[in-house]
Amino acid sequence: MRSPIRTVRRHNNPLVRWDALGYTLEMLRGAKVGLRGRIDADVAILEAELYDDVATRSRADTRPWVPRPPGLASSPYAVREPADDSACFSVVALEDHEYLAGETLLWGIDLHNRSAHVGISLLPQFRGQRLSVEVLHLLCRYGFVVRGLHRLQVETLVDNAPMLAAAARLGFERDGVLRGAAWANGQFTDEAVLGLLASDWSDS
Repeated sequence: MRSPIRTVRRHNNPLVRWDALGYTLEMLRGAKVGLRGRIDADVAILEAELYDDVATRSRADTRPWVPRPPGLASSPYAVREPADDSACFSVVALEDHEYLAGETLLWGIDLHNRSAHVGISLLPQFRGQRLSVEVLHLLCRYGFVVRGLHRLQVETLVDNAPMLAAAARLGFERDGVLRGAAWANGQFTDEAVLGLLASDWSDS
C-alpha cells in the first residue's frame, strides 16, 4: 500500500508537491529522503507496517504493545495539531516516487533546556539501505537550525547496530548505558544513551 504523492508543475515552480486531495506538502529534503508533515493517507500504512510488527514495535517503544483496531483517533500515527513538546514527520523516499518510507520525530522537546529526544522507524522494505543516516541528519537540521535546540538525544537498545552506527556517523557521542532499562520481547536489555550538541553538529 503506497501513499499517493506526486510532483506536478504549477505556478512556475517545478517542486510544488500535492497529495491526492490537492494539498501542498512542504518538506525537509535530503538526497534520498524527505521529511514532511503527516497526512491521513499515511496512518493506515504506518499502523500496518510499523505498529502491527509486534517484535520491532516492542523494541522501539517503552510502552507495552497492545492490539488496536485501525483508525482510532488515539493512534500513535494519527494526524494531530502541532504541539510544543513534539514534532512528527513522515519519511518519504525521494528516489521512489516519494512513497512513504517511515516516520521520525522529535519528542520530549524541552523549551527551557532546549533539548529533545529522537525517534526513527522505517518501513521494512526501506531498512538496510542506510536511509537512517540521512533521516537523522534532516532531523538534526530541523532541531538545531529551525527550532534552535541545544542538544538532541538518542536512546536505543545496545544491540540496535544500525541506529548506533547512524548516530555515531553524525557525531552523536555515547553518554552512557542504562543497564537492564528496557523490557523488550521477554527480557531486560541495556539501553545506550547518545547525545549531540548543536556546537558539535555539521550540516554537511
